[in-house]
Amino acid sequence: MPIEFRADLHIHTCLSPCADIGMTPLRIIEKAASLGLNIIAISDHNSAENAEVARRLGMKKGINAIPGMEITSSEEVHVLGLFRHIKDAWKMQNIVYENLQPGENDENVFGMQVVVNEEEEVLGFNRRLLIGATRLSVNNLVEAIHSFNGIAIAAHIDREGFGIISQLGFIPSDLKLDALEISSRVPIKEAESRFKEYSHIPWIVSSDAHSLNDIGKACTGFFMEHSTFEELRLALKGTGGRKISC
Repeated sequence: MPIEFRADLHIHTCLSPCADIGMTPLRIIEKAASLGLNIIAISDHNSAENAEVARRLGMKKGINAIPGMEITSSEEVHVLGLFRHIKDAWKMQNIVYENLQPGENDENVFGMQVVVNEEEEVLGFNRRLLIGATRLSVNNLVEAIHSFNGIAIAAHIDREGFGIISQLGFIPSDLKLDALEISSRVPIKEAESRFKEYSHIPWIVSSDAHSLNDIGKACTGFFMEHSTFEELRLALKGTGGRKISC
């Protein structure tokens, strides 16, 4: 019998230049545990270098910290790529790094991109321009995520910036997205009215947290048998009585 698991699938760590420096994996997991979240996803901009630390810390607290990324397409569309295994996230990361627009991060303009360990010790700074776009089209990006058995979610489709509808004007009918994300800024009833033509695609809500206080501000209920990645995939498909609730 499916039971409800609460999930926030869009959380940034201190690796994202726009996130607070205090968004270490350790503090994120502690905050998620205090809120009773069962599943989170680490979704830094164009990188997964802090995801494995969060995954290990999550295991200690009974939280499934899914490795992922928020990847920017060539059209400047944000797509969440979530993966069952960290090795698949790293394979996707390699493709992203190969296709990132050239340039180096300017910490004075965009912020620091910090890689840390489980004890919050700084291991290094990512010098790539993670805030930038890749050369991958949104179609190629979704295909690449799926090639590593990942879940592809169009991020914050209600936003004016970096949402698929604002960037393309519509969601292509041949784009095989697994879900659409609504941000915490828009009530779900309003979203249902604004985007009713896309109601055939599963919807989730997430916090897009860049600070500790944002975590869990919006989350999705997944009714499934276990808090695993594969169960989450089945819930998105509505398989065997599994479902999602925003």
